[in-house]
Amino acid sequence: MSLACFSQNTKEKPAIQIKKAVSEIKIDGELNETDWQNAAIAKDFFQSFPADTSFAETKTEVRLTYDDKNLYVAAHCYDEFPEKDYIIQSLKRDFSYPVSDAFAVFIDPFDDKLNGFSFSVNPLGAQREGLLQGGAAMGVTTNWDNKWYSKVTRHNDKWVVEMAIPFKTIRYKPGISMWGINFSRNDLKRNESSSWASVPRNFNIASLAYTGDLIWDVPPKKAGTNVSLIPYGIVGYNDNFKDEAPETFSSNIGGDAKIAVSSSLNLDLTFNPDFSQVEVDRQQTNLSRFSLFFPEKRQFFIENSDLFSRFGFRQIRPFFSRNIGLALDSSTFSMQPVPIIAGARLSGKVNKNWRVGLMNIQTAKDANLNVDAQNYTVAAFQRQILKRSNIAAIFVNRQGFNNSEVSYADYNRVAGIDFNYASANSKLMGKAFYHHSFSPENSGGKWNENSTNATWVMYNSQKVFAMWNHEYVGENYLTDVGFVPRNRLYNPEIRVYEGFSYWRFEPFFNLMFYPKSKKINTHGPGLYLNDYYDKDFRSFERRINANYKVKWLNTSELNINFNRHDDRLIYDTDITFSGNEPLPAGAYTYYSNVIRFNSNKRSKLNYNVNTNFGTYYNGTKLSYGGELTYRVQPWGIFSLSFMQNEIRLPEPYGNAFISLIGPKVELSFTKSLFFTTFFQYNTQIDNFNINSRLQWRFKPMSDLFIVYTDNYDTNLSVKNRAVVMKLIWWLTI
Repeated sequence: MSLACFSQNTKEKPAIQIKKAVSEIKIDGELNETDWQNAAIAKDFFQSFPADTSFAETKTEVRLTYDDKNLYVAAHCYDEFPEKDYIIQSLKRDFSYPVSDAFAVFIDPFDDKLNGFSFSVNPLGAQREGLLQGGAAMGVTTNWDNKWYSKVTRHNDKWVVEMAIPFKTIRYKPGISMWGINFSRNDLKRNESSSWASVPRNFNIASLAYTGDLIWDVPPKKAGTNVSLIPYGIVGYNDNFKDEAPETFSSNIGGDAKIAVSSSLNLDLTFNPDFSQVEVDRQQTNLSRFSLFFPEKRQFFIENSDLFSRFGFRQIRPFFSRNIGLALDSSTFSMQPVPIIAGARLSGKVNKNWRVGLMNIQTAKDANLNVDAQNYTVAAFQRQILKRSNIAAIFVNRQGFNNSEVSYADYNRVAGIDFNYASANSKLMGKAFYHHSFSPENSGGKWNENSTNATWVMYNSQKVFAMWNHEYVGENYLTDVGFVPRNRLYNPEIRVYEGFSYWRFEPFFNLMFYPKSKKINTHGPGLYLNDYYDKDFRSFERRINANYKVKWLNTSELNINFNRHDDRLIYDTDITFSGNEPLPAGAYTYYSNVIRFNSNKRSKLNYNVNTNFGTYYNGTKLSYGGELTYRVQPWGIFSLSFMQNEIRLPEPYGNAFISLIGPKVELSFTKSLFFTTFFQYNTQIDNFNINSRLQWRFKPMSDLFIVYTDNYDTNLSVKNRAVVMKLIWWLTI
């Protein structure tokens, strides 16, 4: 038997050697092949929750081997409480790892501590895969889907998982003899999280700053021809009850192709894509003067998406892919697809230090949504420096077309450079960027008015979290393919959006205490400032927040916040957002108190509640809401969310009572047949939405979707109705 795993007696970096299999590995969850018996064992996991100062109480053993096509991972997940039920959220793919019993492997093929892949299974065999981006500081991006295989068997004292991860699924560079790797285990019966390479409890368990070494006996070769064709066919029925000729029937075909230019560089092609199978956005109540952010869910834009999407900050994005192929339908207040003719994207690693992303997409004119034909080009480059840092550059171009001819006066371009810093242990992170926009509207403006810049630094230790952020956005900084909601303010007097320069300063400080308690895991106070200034450096929006957070060992959380708000309205504004009399422009000071509580999510019946009460400009506001969830393991999740806002202002400004109610049902009939339906009753936009989706995964990555959507006003008068059936078939060459 090969002794190829260097067992860890301390928290030093562990290593495991992997040998090529000499016989066929059958994915059956039995581990009876000789190669498994001779494989090195990764064991002696470390706790990451509830503490991180000892070995895990739950025993886990992991083995590895490979052949020319696959990397194989197997684990014995021992169970000392067989009389208790496993905690399973769902049989559906991409289950929530933190609140499920599960085993996961995190792979960093370039060992650059920045990008990698995650593969997880729960004790009933449901799969979860995702991308590790930006060092996985924020966890796993599970919108990414790809082919891999697994099987789970359950025994009285353990459950056993066996995985086959095709080399064609992951991106790597041939000839590299050492990869980064880590394994983690969630044992929620014991309420313990653990990992092979120790991860401090103040970091995400998937953090690539804390991995062990995977040492190959022979470095993996190129995966060979790797081409996937993904055609689709769709038929649909739509009935718009507001039109004179409401009923329409439609059909369409199109597809994608994924071509591996190399083992680490991928070319994605799309022709006439359709995203009707994507679940619609969960509606939100918006009591701000700015647009809300909704994440990208479309598969074509997901892989290597961080190459394009991590430029700037969340509220200052030079590129936001949701602005391509989707537009707001003012009649339903929902995002509707704009026809995409075709697109191509080349993305991935050139070598260990260089990543590249090139994208070009052409959309068609849509007269119904008043959208012209557009061409979108994005180029992004990233050069790794130091151990876990990089310098990145981006260029974004939107070019309008009129009857297939270039409209030279209809364009918007953004160029920028970012520096992203992360220390080896992730305790210190930072960012600095400068972006500049070019368009006909700002061609004669001052240089700084057409640009944005920012700096951010964060220190994160177990006891102290400290952050500093500064931002500047010029009034003429325009990014049509980005997301910068605050530099455009609506002037109701002339009914147009006006450019607005601002500075932002955002310090945050938090302390964390770890008591010797049988009930409380951590608690501590925090102080947060969010301060905006205009170009003359006069404050126009400030929030001072003092908070205290308590986390119990059973995973319940309590957060208490006290806030002071100082707002200067630039224009007369209806701050109820309900069509009431506008409040006069001027300065206002008001106070709010927020209490949030999340119950133990391991319980089959769990809930979260929140309340926000206090003054509001020259009146008062009371907000309260929450979500109640009941889990019938493993096939059903039933939830009801609600939010109520009650705004009371003196005459003549009026009152507003805004309700948002959202029941949801998720059913997993098997590991390949799922049904989801939810209702959204939103008085703010006078809409009641029903969305139901049936998904049958009849083979790996191939699906049949049936989607039903209904929209009514809040008096239950029907607006429109649609039924779509879509078939997607993944073919590998």
